[in-house]
Amino acid sequence: MTSPVSSSGHARMRPRRGAAGGDRVMGRPPWPLLIPAVIGMAFLVLPLAGLLVRAPWSTLPSRLAGAQVLEALRLSLVTATVATAVCLLLGVPLAWLLARVSFPGRRVVRALITVPLVLPPVVGGVALLLVLGRRGLVGQWLDATFGVSLPFTTAGVVVAEAFVAMPFLVISVEGALRGADPRFEEAAATLGASRWTVFHRVTLPLVAPGVVAGAVLCWARALGEFGATITFAGNFPGRTQTMPLAVYLALETDPESAIVLSLVLLVVSVAILAALRDRWVTSP
Repeated sequence: MTSPVSSSGHARMRPRRGAAGGDRVMGRPPWPLLIPAVIGMAFLVLPLAGLLVRAPWSTLPSRLAGAQVLEALRLSLVTATVATAVCLLLGVPLAWLLARVSFPGRRVVRALITVPLVLPPVVGGVALLLVLGRRGLVGQWLDATFGVSLPFTTAGVVVAEAFVAMPFLVISVEGALRGADPRFEEAAATLGASRWTVFHRVTLPLVAPGVVAGAVLCWARALGEFGATITFAGNFPGRTQTMPLAVYLALETDPESAIVLSLVLLVVSVAILAALRDRWVTSP
């Protein structure tokens, strides 16, 4: 039987682990760390608790069944889903290009792709207007050639949401591609599979969890988009008024309706975090 004491007479220090076996469990935390940690937690949680406390629970069912709420919710779900589909169609190949192909200026391209993450959404909406507006660099050609005008339309909502949400998908998929074992792709290529066959029969199944996680985050970001949407698509009920825009409008005239709409978005956000817990949140 091996003794827990080493030959030098000192006990071996074994870090204790939590129930999940992954996190180290320390003793009592130092006050200089505990106090700001508690304040930070309260800073993030108390506003959400205030939303729940001030919610009009007695009239909640009737308000949720209101035409304005249902229309804004329907439009938000449709546009966020379509925007996510656009991001998948364009973002997955883009992530593959960044992860698998070495080309001059790749770092610059990656930096430009992630700009919408830090760019104020209103600035993104202005940029979309300058490019896709009726007098924009591309928009005037679309209008003159195809009679297509994107600003202040439902399609414009999709464009604005896709613009701000695509970086979440690209970053997630690129990370999954970089973490995937390339030997499976090399083996398939050695057996005579074409590059397209390797991509959709080997690569995509390997990175499927990353694609799903990125798509869910992309959808959630599109659902909550406000600044670029109101700047590029406006705030027209039934056409471009999504849930965040409806919250903004209701806050000026009917604060209780704004709280109800905010609760819906809060529930959706919590559900998404719960679905992605195993991937993005460490277990207790």
